[in-house]
Amino acid sequence: MRTQILTGGALGLAAAVALAVPAGAAASDPADLYVLHAVPDTPVDVYVNGERQLDDFQPAALAGPLELPAGTYSVALTAADAADASAPILGPIDLTLAAGGSYTAVAHLAEAGTPTATLFTNDLSATAAGEGRLTVRHTAAAPAVDILAGGTPVVEDLTNPREAKLDLPAGTVSAAVALAGTTAPVIGPADVPVQDGTSTIVYAWGSADAGNLAVAVQSIGGLGSAPHSVDTGEAGLLDAGSSTAGWVAGGAAAALLLVAGGVARVRTARVQR
Repeated sequence: MRTQILTGGALGLAAAVALAVPAGAAASDPADLYVLHAVPDTPVDVYVNGERQLDDFQPAALAGPLELPAGTYSVALTAADAADASAPILGPIDLTLAAGGSYTAVAHLAEAGTPTATLFTNDLSATAAGEGRLTVRHTAAAPAVDILAGGTPVVEDLTNPREAKLDLPAGTVSAAVALAGTTAPVIGPADVPVQDGTSTIVYAWGSADAGNLAVAVQSIGGLGSAPHSVDTGEAGLLDAGSSTAGWVAGGAAAALLLVAGGVARVRTARVQR
């Protein structure tokens, strides 16, 4: 059983994607999909498999997890109230979901500021007892950054749309963010909590030039044991793998990017199915 509490725009997008099930999709082994609209100042209409399913979908809306049959979904974003999907702002984009997988699809800005999209695969592998997982995903129109620990770069040239992650003992660490090739912090340093059995995923989004950088925080609990709960926070296709550097990157974003923008939370409770 699954219960969901979604804000208005997110609920509409959830319904839109769920209604557009691809032909021949399997009924068993569904995929979980989260959807994040992270293009600033751009309300959109959402077309799924050629049909408009959502009108005037607002930035900073996050939906999920949507439980969907495995298959490929074609999604396009147009200007709000467009007559059809013939002139999309973004797409059409094919989202291919494997049975049993967990994904976050993000419409966002590339480093140069143009709209793009990414599909991340969420790592839900079990964490060791007493450990948590931290991930940062760079999806903002902003240059590469270095992550500092004790004033020394431990992650260099983290670029849009890459991610970095690591499992580590629960506790609190200190980290800072600097422009790539420098050591002067532009955000932080700040203390970062690591929670036992929880995957915390942080998205930097928005535009540095426009001064509207913001943060999305998505957390998935219960990785150490089942059942587990899911908290998704409001604010995109590449896996940089696990490393100590990845842990610092995730931690820095989780705490430090909160300075750049507010976080509105959309909470979803999951009961083991």
